[in-house]
Amino acid sequence: MRIAGKTIMTITAVIAEDEQLFRDALTDMLREEWPELTVVEACEDGGAALDAIGEHQPDIAFLDIRMPGLTGLEVAAAVADVSPQTQIVFVTAYDQYAIDAFDKGAVDYLLKPVVRERLVATIARLKARISAGGPDADALAALIRQLGVTLPKKSTEPPLVWLTASSGKETRLIMVDDVAYFQSDNKYTVVMTAQGESLVRTPLRELLDKLDTTHFKQIHRATIVNMKAIASITRDDTGRGIVKLKNRPETLTVSLTFMPVFRNM
Repeated sequence: MRIAGKTIMTITAVIAEDEQLFRDALTDMLREEWPELTVVEACEDGGAALDAIGEHQPDIAFLDIRMPGLTGLEVAAAVADVSPQTQIVFVTAYDQYAIDAFDKGAVDYLLKPVVRERLVATIARLKARISAGGPDADALAALIRQLGVTLPKKSTEPPLVWLTASSGKETRLIMVDDVAYFQSDNKYTVVMTAQGESLVRTPLRELLDKLDTTHFKQIHRATIVNMKAIASITRDDTGRGIVKLKNRPETLTVSLTFMPVFRNM
């Protein structure tokens, strides 16, 4: 966009934050302090954020370190593949654990609740980094490794073993190991087993934190698959994955941003 003979560069960003009040507050503050910035998508979990980053290729991603499903650290690690020019800003409430890791200044951070003065300083650094070129991939990778060690771990609560789901007028008791995949469907989440479809009211993003991530992987912003239920996976002409299941006739699509899940398979 040009104003009075000057070119105004539009900068784009994705925000990933599971707390809506904070997500909205950060969006509003960015709008006030950086009018040239366009928030192309605001997400409430890591899977949706990774998909949005892959789709929009934003200049900046504001990532909450702790989110349901994929954490901000896991999303940031994948961004190097799906959108390598995206600058990362971590959002954290863990100041006592994380501040030392950011001291080198190669990657920025915001503490909750965000202080306007800190945001203004972060914006100035981001503008300089964007002008200078892409992010420092090596510094980001080193920071992710360090934060993975120093930040408090997720809850040690045992993963979900069984759940109750409705199928018409029937309520079913389903062992989680028998689930082929979970899929978001408007207000419900579809629970698919070899015997057929049932529904639960638990949102997909909440299930992500309750499942054993050794066996259950997100492959699309709307789908979690049981790795033990997969018969094979192939790539189509667009690079997306097509998952064939052992005990179900339908196939599942792996979006490009989640293909790294199968990198070592």
